[in-house]
Amino acid sequence: MKKLSNITHFLTAVKKCVIKAKMENDTELKIQDIQNKEVWDDFLLKCEEKTFLQSWNWGEFQKMMGNKIWRLGIFIDGGLTSISLVVKIEAKRGSFLFLPHGPIVKSNIKYQKSKILELFLEELKKIAREEKASFIRISSIWQRNEGNIRIFKDLGFRESPIHMHAEVTWELDIKPSEEELLAGMRKTTRYLIRQAEKNPDVKIYHNPNLEDIDIFNRIYQETVKRQHFTPFSLIYLKNEFSAFAPEGEISIFFGKYRNEIISAGIFIFWQGIAFYHHGANSFKYPKIPAAYLMMWEAIKEAKKRGCRLFNFWGIASDDNPNHPWAGLTLFKIGFSGRKKEYVRTQDFVISKKYWLTYLFEKLRRIKRGL
Repeated sequence: MKKLSNITHFLTAVKKCVIKAKMENDTELKIQDIQNKEVWDDFLLKCEEKTFLQSWNWGEFQKMMGNKIWRLGIFIDGGLTSISLVVKIEAKRGSFLFLPHGPIVKSNIKYQKSKILELFLEELKKIAREEKASFIRISSIWQRNEGNIRIFKDLGFRESPIHMHAEVTWELDIKPSEEELLAGMRKTTRYLIRQAEKNPDVKIYHNPNLEDIDIFNRIYQETVKRQHFTPFSLIYLKNEFSAFAPEGEISIFFGKYRNEIISAGIFIFWQGIAFYHHGANSFKYPKIPAAYLMMWEAIKEAKKRGCRLFNFWGIASDDNPNHPWAGLTLFKIGFSGRKKEYVRTQDFVISKKYWLTYLFEKLRRIKRGL
């Protein structure tokens, strides 16, 4: 019996340490670091469901912020099938591993996503223990349905007390003509765009210049004070811009009224999708709809760049008029499109330290009214 017990312990250790696995039909799965940008980007080009948070450049941005990263890929019989950027987040409340909008799984894969996630999890647990991380957090872009929720639950995940990135987004197909896009908008939105176009004092321009981040930040801080949300730091904004600027994938749009900037937005154009990632507005001239024209100009720019989709980023999860994002949500959905809901952010507990983080984040979410 003792010999049998030793064999059992040995097999368990092998399962935890080895990075190869055999499926029921003898198919080989292998997980390994990906060091080649071309391999990473080429894989993502073949995937429909993705965001720039899994891009190579977002990994570079994370390194600029001082975060340790891993770029993991799962290979089935030698073919790359799934990838995920993994970021180690060091916070006062504890360190953890974070997968922002990952893992990305190749379209029409013939193997179950549950097997893919299980293999990722085994490697992540190993990394977490080596890095002394107290938990693993996954903010995926898998559709929110019973099947995908069950995958996480069966693997031992629990719903996170907060979301790290947008869990509900608004997306617009911009392949139709400009006339068709305008016709599909809410009547009020279309009217305000036309009013701004007719106003000679309203001007929209955009620049791919790092120096303009300081200009954006001034109106951004004004927005923070008015709407009481936790802002991204100036260094965060500058590093994000620096990560995407070399390949021309980012630009700042400004809306001016009588030569005074009253609206601004940071847009990322990546792999055929445009993202409205940061926005800011002045309330000095509330009746001047510069923000509407700015967004329309950004959509037209996305079309010029060959983008097929325009992602407005996060919106409120419900129609509650008291939700902190209610006004912003109304603004975004006025341009037409569809709502996409992702599986809520999931946590996998590694150590008891997680519960301190859980309590802190739970209280913070309640305080923010989210």
